[in-house]
Amino acid sequence: MSVLVAIPARYASTRYPGKPLVPLKGASGQARTLIERSWRAAMSVSGVDRVVVATDDDRIRDAAKAFGAEVVMTSESCANGTERCAETYSELGGGFEIVVNLQGDAPLTPHWFIEDLVAGLRANPQAEIATPVLRCDGATLNSLLEDRRAGRVGGTTAVFGKDHGGLYFSKEVIPFTSETYEASDPTPVFHHVGVYAYRPDALTAYPGWDVGPLEQLEGLEQLRFLENGRKVLCVEVEARDRQFWELNNPEDVPRLEAMMAGMGLE
Repeated sequence: MSVLVAIPARYASTRYPGKPLVPLKGASGQARTLIERSWRAAMSVSGVDRVVVATDDDRIRDAAKAFGAEVVMTSESCANGTERCAETYSELGGGFEIVVNLQGDAPLTPHWFIEDLVAGLRANPQAEIATPVLRCDGATLNSLLEDRRAGRVGGTTAVFGKDHGGLYFSKEVIPFTSETYEASDPTPVFHHVGVYAYRPDALTAYPGWDVGPLEQLEGLEQLRFLENGRKVLCVEVEARDRQFWELNNPEDVPRLEAMMAGMGLE
């Protein structure tokens, strides 16, 4: 199956304007923009036929081309990354059997997350969309809870059934647990990793659906699939001692830089 990885990136983020061009320092102190780090993460994935940055902003286009990325210009009307990926797929003339949406705020995404995601979708013909989930240890769960207490969105959590079909995704920490966990303890909470793999039929149908109440309340694009009865496969991935976090707020910059330093990532 041919695989396209699209990295949607927009400048006018409500919570963090200009986020794709924010510099992040690696272990050696060298700074690279968020969009370059996300592109480098995509380029490290095996079995991918094409990687493109999808944007509506000339500043992001120019920065991406400067470090060697292929860029597809999309319209400003795209409401989220999935709509931008659908437009990118159309602009490229289709022909790909799987389209991966690697959101431009997840530069620490390990290559095996995406490789496992594509393998999971291939192995489950009934699923139309797949997304990775990572079991939280106590330290990660406590970070999520602390963010919520401070009024910050620190990440998204997912709950799914026995068949790993997604039941719900939320910016709240779900499911509720009253237990206390040590830093290395496994917990029943799964962190949703902001990556998606779509079959083209589901991806191209998506922009034609109305925004439902759950997507509007949570601000989570994947809920539109659930609200329209499409199966979202949650693929459990392994951290393999890698730390993972998304850049959602300015406060996340030092957190990401500390993680990269700790893992020796340039």
